[in-house]
Amino acid sequence: MTDEPLPIYLDHNATTPLLPEVVDAMLPYLQRHFGNPSSSHPYGREARAGVEHAREQVAGLLGCQPHEVFFTSGGTEANNLAIRGVTEAVARRRHVVTTTIEHPATANPCRYLEAHGWRVDYVGVDASCRVRLDELGSRLGGETALVTVIHANNETGTLQPIEELAALVHRHGAYLHADAAQSVGKVAVNVDALGVDLLSIAGHKLNAPKGVGALYVRRGTPIQPFTRGAGHERGLRPGTENVASIVGLGVACESVATKLAARTAHLLSLRDQLWHLLTTAIPGVKRNGHDTEQLPNTLSVRFPRVRGTALLDATPEVAASTGSACHEGHESASSVLLAMGLGAEEALETVRLSVGTVTTREEIERAGAALVNAWRVVSRAGDA
Repeated sequence: MTDEPLPIYLDHNATTPLLPEVVDAMLPYLQRHFGNPSSSHPYGREARAGVEHAREQVAGLLGCQPHEVFFTSGGTEANNLAIRGVTEAVARRRHVVTTTIEHPATANPCRYLEAHGWRVDYVGVDASCRVRLDELGSRLGGETALVTVIHANNETGTLQPIEELAALVHRHGAYLHADAAQSVGKVAVNVDALGVDLLSIAGHKLNAPKGVGALYVRRGTPIQPFTRGAGHERGLRPGTENVASIVGLGVACESVATKLAARTAHLLSLRDQLWHLLTTAIPGVKRNGHDTEQLPNTLSVRFPRVRGTALLDATPEVAASTGSACHEGHESASSVLLAMGLGAEEALETVRLSVGTVTTREEIERAGAALVNAWRVVSRAGDA
């Protein structure tokens, strides 16, 4: 441990800090209410009551019925359960459609299906990171079991036209799953308005704990468990529930539901403040993603003539991320940015800056100044 001050945290799309009310709600379930929610004695009943109240809170945020909410260990498990669960239940159809910009928690289950005899189509996106609706529609047919699409891309923040997708998908008798890990907590996510049949959320993306998430399954949607065990979560997700974290997720969802408009406005104000600081000081700086159909907290920024990794290395005052990956000293560009049509060098110039509910205007001022100064230093070194 060190006493050095921590950098300004602008990586809220990676994970978020717990809300104080989430911590307060969890503590009793780590101490007094420690029972197994499947037990019939008072300890178990207290734990079960906490789980069921959280289910109501999650359902309240999503606009669904509590019995349509199933708790998981996070967004990755929720995506796997949706994709593998539905395809196992409707195995007479052997076709799945997804996109080229999915998170690995969706892309890898789709590759698993592909390796086991399923036909999987990967639909492209336009330069703004929006799925090509005409291309997706042309891939649908009577063999299509499931379409799975990320609601808000984790790198660019671009929102997908889920409502239009739902109409296309249901016209062919298929089911639609949305990975809403990034969007829940930042924009309104109502399952009926979106028209989805399944929707995944991840607790740690909306100020709840890591290791907990949920899957919404519309009543009547065929789905099978892909892990086997006892009858927890009405037989769909076996394993003793992570009660304290589930309680925390419930409180976080209730907090979002009651404060969403203010929360969204706060995030948007901070994001726009940061973008203004960068555009007024750095000629040629550009932003990846859609102009309006966008998360209110996310900036995917291309810093001209400077690689994102070099910029962040020169900015210890800021904690953020790039979309690139390093393997044995070789840096590879983000597959999402390449799918949008960016060149490899343009993609490598990108930094993702994502603000959160705890971010302050003063932090944005300091972060913006630090990034601008680092860009000037690194770009001059590159020009020398």
